[in-house]
Amino acid sequence: MGPAGSGKSTYCQTLMQHCEAAKRRVHLVNLDPAAERFEYPPTVDIRDLITLEDVMEELGYGPNGGLIYCFEFLMENLDWLEEQLGDYEDDYLIFDCPGQIELYTHIPIMRQIAQLLQQWNFQVVGVYCLESQFVEDTSKYFAGVMSATSAMSMLEIPHINVMTKMDLLSEDIKENMDRYFDPDPLLLADDATKSTGERFKDLNLAIAHLIDEFSMVSFLPLNIKDEDSVAYILSHADNAIQWGEDQEPKEPNDEAEDPSDE
Repeated sequence: MGPAGSGKSTYCQTLMQHCEAAKRRVHLVNLDPAAERFEYPPTVDIRDLITLEDVMEELGYGPNGGLIYCFEFLMENLDWLEEQLGDYEDDYLIFDCPGQIELYTHIPIMRQIAQLLQQWNFQVVGVYCLESQFVEDTSKYFAGVMSATSAMSMLEIPHINVMTKMDLLSEDIKENMDRYFDPDPLLLADDATKSTGERFKDLNLAIAHLIDEFSMVSFLPLNIKDEDSVAYILSHADNAIQWGEDQEPKEPNDEAEDPSDE
């Protein structure tokens, strides 16, 4: 999850590729009714139930209202979702979610879906994506940290925050990224004031103190071109849901029949 353009689908595709290379049984679940194409075809796709295009055409809704209607329709048809997921309860599922930030910070629909998944015996971890280019504008970075904090509070599930598109940053910026991975709000407040002006200094300081008091958000860097970086992110997600601890050892199928049984 995360804002539009934050690299959510690319994250999902990268994780799918990494898991398949590691021989892990993994499936993509698309919860974006406005999605157009995927590198990996989704195993479960909300567009088989409802699409944003149909809602906008038939009901005259705009993109935001139409997307909320799609999720309300999904909540009215949870038997469909439960049936679709039923065959994969022992597998690793990656949910690709829409980029409408209200779904994670204001409207409780995604929290309800997460709670239902837990009731269906799935271990759930939220992954919030924020693109690394936000660090070039400190006020945008503050907004990203606040939205991540809001999502963590709203969803009430194990949660990790990922800073995406690290491969697109210049080497000079990469050298000073530690202050953004573990936000030093009071230090960053000075940078924000430089871009917003003295007029907003008190507001910037108030936001900085709020972030500092909650102290919930830290970011893990993701460079999709670096396998170690991808594995590092996956290991944090695995730890959050204790992946593998309840897995039964899988024995190879003995397909050859014993001639004496014939």
